[in-house]
Amino acid sequence: MTAIPTVKFPSGENVPALGQGTWNMGDSQRRHKEEAAALRLGIDLGMTLIDTAEMYASGGAEEVVAEAVEGRRDEVFIVSKVMPGNASRRSTIAACEKSLKRLKTDRLDLYLLHWPGAVPIGETVDALTTLKQAGKIRAWGVSNFDVEEMEELVALPDGGACATNQVMYNLKRRGIEFDLIPWCMQRHIPIMAYSPLDQGRLLRSRELETIAAKHKATAAQVALAWLLKQKQVMVIPKAGNEPHVRENHGALSIKLDGQDMTALDRAFPPPAKKNPLAST
Repeated sequence: MTAIPTVKFPSGENVPALGQGTWNMGDSQRRHKEEAAALRLGIDLGMTLIDTAEMYASGGAEEVVAEAVEGRRDEVFIVSKVMPGNASRRSTIAACEKSLKRLKTDRLDLYLLHWPGAVPIGETVDALTTLKQAGKIRAWGVSNFDVEEMEELVALPDGGACATNQVMYNLKRRGIEFDLIPWCMQRHIPIMAYSPLDQGRLLRSRELETIAAKHKATAAQVALAWLLKQKQVMVIPKAGNEPHVRENHGALSIKLDGQDMTALDRAFPPPAKKNPLAST
């Protein structure tokens, strides 16, 4: 089995660069068993980083994760997220407790603020620090934060403890390469890339299909392989069934060469200026 590369967190902990997302999981009881089985297969294959959120299916995705990791909690690195509307000090702590209950665990490995909101970030960080000190979470970070928000965050007394920034990043959405990625790399804050296939839109790319044919792979595998070549980037594709999980895992065996990377840069040019942070 192909070994999964790792990304080092500021704490020194190594986390799999290829994990599993759960956005759009938990919406259907009919698919619950299939989704949990898919996550379990991913764990078997070494994709032990699992990302979820209280917002996904109103907690339903967390319940799918709970079923998938039953009896295997110590093997996985579970990430969940608190919504900005719950980001006050008291509500963050309460939301975390609810997530822990749905996940049937006593701690989260990483807890993120889902996106910037109206609650002052300092109040949220205070709550996250309290949760970490209590052992409810092992680390915390943010999601959908651009450079300006990150600057405000790290200026806080405890802001330097931010472990990661989870943002949309894929071949079509490369805007963060202009400023956010360099800013984070300088401070050793890794990126967690969601929507690595641009919600399926990348699969219609003729350029990706051409490179995929060369490698006897799929367009999705090429798109994931490109992200896996980026430094200090974790990728969390969602797969709701076992064949899809195996396809995602297969991206690890693709070795894109210089010619491939040049072709992809030509088809999906890197940014030449500041772009708004992508989220949809």
